[in-house]
Amino acid sequence: MDVTNLNAAPPFITKDGSEIRELLSHRNSALRNQSLAEARLPVGTATQEHYHAKSEEIYYFTHGTGRMRIDTELREVGPGDAVAIPPGKKHKLWNTGTEPLRLLCCCAPAYEHLDTIITEA
Repeated sequence: MDVTNLNAAPPFITKDGSEIRELLSHRNSALRNQSLAEARLPVGTATQEHYHAKSEEIYYFTHGTGRMRIDTELREVGPGDAVAIPPGKKHKLWNTGTEPLRLLCCCAPAYEHLDTIITEA
């Protein structure tokens, strides 16, 4: 059984600028086709717009408030919201609240830096 506690997962910065704590993936478990991580975005910051050539993502927001854009569609997001991001769709996330924006990210196939294509400078 593979069990990872969020507090024991070391943080790293993804290619889009998010701070990620990878909970489960092929790097630390028996999983081979997906990954689960928690992302944190500080107050007043945003990710760089990007897309994933292969991975589809699910963002599930647990803390804070933000604004999410997928291609040209823009929505406010907060705790309890789940967002589907198909492969190839450009997306960007802003923290518009007063606390760190925290969300769970599920990627299939698993997150890889090489599958992240930045579309803004």
